[in-house]
Amino acid sequence: MSDRNTTLFERARRHIPGGVNSPVRAFRSVGGAPRFFVSGNGARATDVNGDEYLDYVGSWGPLILGHAHPEVVAAVQAAAADGLSFGAPTEGEVELADLLCRLVPSMDMVRLVSSGTEATMSAIRLARGYTGRDLLVKFEGCYHGHSDSLLVKAGSGLLTFGNPSSGGVPADVAKHTMVLDYNDAAQVEQAFAAHGNKIAAVIVEPVAGNMNLIAPDPAFLTTLRACCTQYGAVLIFDEVMTGFRVGLECAQGRYGVTPDMTTLAKVIGGGMPLGAFGGRRDIMEKIAPLGPVYQAGTLSGNPLAVAAGLVTLRLIQAPGFYADLSRKTADLCSGLSQLARKHGQVFSAQSVGGMFGLYFRAECPQNYADVLECDTAAFSRFFHAMLAAGYYFAPSAYEAGFVSAAHTDADIAATLAAADAAFGRLSSAGCSA
Repeated sequence: MSDRNTTLFERARRHIPGGVNSPVRAFRSVGGAPRFFVSGNGARATDVNGDEYLDYVGSWGPLILGHAHPEVVAAVQAAAADGLSFGAPTEGEVELADLLCRLVPSMDMVRLVSSGTEATMSAIRLARGYTGRDLLVKFEGCYHGHSDSLLVKAGSGLLTFGNPSSGGVPADVAKHTMVLDYNDAAQVEQAFAAHGNKIAAVIVEPVAGNMNLIAPDPAFLTTLRACCTQYGAVLIFDEVMTGFRVGLECAQGRYGVTPDMTTLAKVIGGGMPLGAFGGRRDIMEKIAPLGPVYQAGTLSGNPLAVAAGLVTLRLIQAPGFYADLSRKTADLCSGLSQLARKHGQVFSAQSVGGMFGLYFRAECPQNYADVLECDTAAFSRFFHAMLAAGYYFAPSAYEAGFVSAAHTDADIAATLAAADAAFGRLSSAGCSA
């Protein structure tokens, strides 16, 4: 029987660069043809061949309730019946803004946009406009979208300015970004001591999820807060991924560190394209039409996305929601770690809320350099063994995974049974420690 995934991928590559509309989907780091999905239900997704997978990607995080939750789908259908877009205010936007400002500790005011990239790009522009400074600090391995000032890698040494990490990013743009090591509080203090009066903002994933999952050292986050306060810089938590994924008050509530601004996307749209940036009132009042910093978007606050987001945010406030989600995710990670040890595999895993990271490395990494030590070839073999058994993990060793409320304890147990067999095959093939 022919594989329609392969056929579609070959067809896609004729008119879509790389055959995909976002690079990691192409399976380049693991090999093979990506799965072309046609439907999802709960914790499962079905591809064009009719093969069903237990999904641990969840559209890269938004589907905290699982695929096609009936209440979310009904809300989108009802909104669509009234009109797809107006380019004018709607009551739903006001309701969502009220809810976000009630739930997120840092938010006095919020503006809705259409993506996480748009949210972070706008937050940085606003921070620069508010402070009158140009220099941005980010951290190696953290991804904040594909705007020019954020596609920057570390410079040649400690406290040097960044270099472009993508073609098309001018060096004159990259020179305004300094890239430091994640979880290195001492380096942050040195950077502020040397350049504090020039730093407009620090942007950070409070739990990194784009170099696989990296949990923060609490002292790292508190140092960021202290330095930004001391030098008058704006602390931006990029909670596009962690927002409502690791707790109802997001990562800032979980770790007790309140930024000046927060960016959100993914979960707040319930699977629809929706982002947001918000924060202190005095900062947000610098955005047009109240202030001189310009930002606009035709589809911002799209009524379908707002409807999906409102239902999602209502449902995740159910008592015990996050305790159950965190327990299942932790059970998956501890179970995988035990099985790896049983088969002599060099492996570690960890979770924060409904996010998890899998590493073919003896200990969980603390920064980007640690992540690069992971055995990506072993990950690829594990990925394909699990995929063949009907379990869909992120097709990259550098991406976090996600558990949804739709995953059951039986799903976790079945995943561990399949992983037992996969680790066993890896060991038999001579991929053990």
